[in-house]
Amino acid sequence: MRIGYPCLNRSIGCTPSRTFRLASYSAARLAEAVATNLDCLGRILEFNRASGLLFFRVTSDLVPFASHPVCRFPWREEFAPRFADLGRFIRRHGMRISMHPDQFTLINSPDEGIFSRSAAELEYHAAVLDLLGLDEAARIQVHAGGVYGDKPAAIDRFCSRFALLGAAVRRRLTVENDDRLFTVADCLEISRRTGVPVLFDSFHHRLNNRGEGEAEALAVAASTWTRRHGPPMVDYSSQRKGARPGSHAESVDLRHFARFAAAAAGIDCDIMLEIKDKERSALRARSYLAHSGRL
Repeated sequence: MRIGYPCLNRSIGCTPSRTFRLASYSAARLAEAVATNLDCLGRILEFNRASGLLFFRVTSDLVPFASHPVCRFPWREEFAPRFADLGRFIRRHGMRISMHPDQFTLINSPDEGIFSRSAAELEYHAAVLDLLGLDEAARIQVHAGGVYGDKPAAIDRFCSRFALLGAAVRRRLTVENDDRLFTVADCLEISRRTGVPVLFDSFHHRLNNRGEGEAEALAVAASTWTRRHGPPMVDYSSQRKGARPGSHAESVDLRHFARFAAAAAGIDCDIMLEIKDKERSALRARSYLAHSGRL
């Protein structure tokens, strides 16, 4: 099992998601931002290797405006050597990488323009993982999208649109249950029809389910992952005290995490902690699993 955290490291003093306003776009500004972001990503990966945190979600903002029509700078060719260096480091140390486009990436939107922009955004994410030279265990996770008043039709549209995506995207796509609309069971239907694995989000499942227990839902989601997909990926968080339902905790509650770990007994999954203090909670969770013999 690998333990990780998403996008940012709060200990090392840099950000891999430096950007700028669209009105200020220029090739020079883009090149500067990408160079800075890749350097910071390298520092994060070094920190993670030294700390035994071998799972990391790369920010979608690594290349600002990459999927926007304004971006004509050949960033793939310009930064290919740097991406290759980072990829070699990742592979050498047995790390796993994922990416997660934002909530505006909607494969199943009835609006063709939204779908077109979503497909372009997914192509960018696939390009990043391909430039890193990573195999299909490096995944792009998305939510199923909106219901738009008719969930069966929304699922049908996701599945038909999936076939229209580029091969580089289809080979990496993973669907995740959400906290309001699509349960694990809904995602299993998408998986059955498209072959995409289901990423189990434990927090979302507690908020939105069909009565399945956590262990049962995790096991059935894990069964959708094949050898080429890599070990099942799981997102973990808990409720922040005093906040609206669905707000992620500021730091990991180890008693709560221990109950989740018990539910995952027998499943060698890679766990992404979606906790506000990032690497600090990931380190505490890793220590707990190491002492319990799970790592």
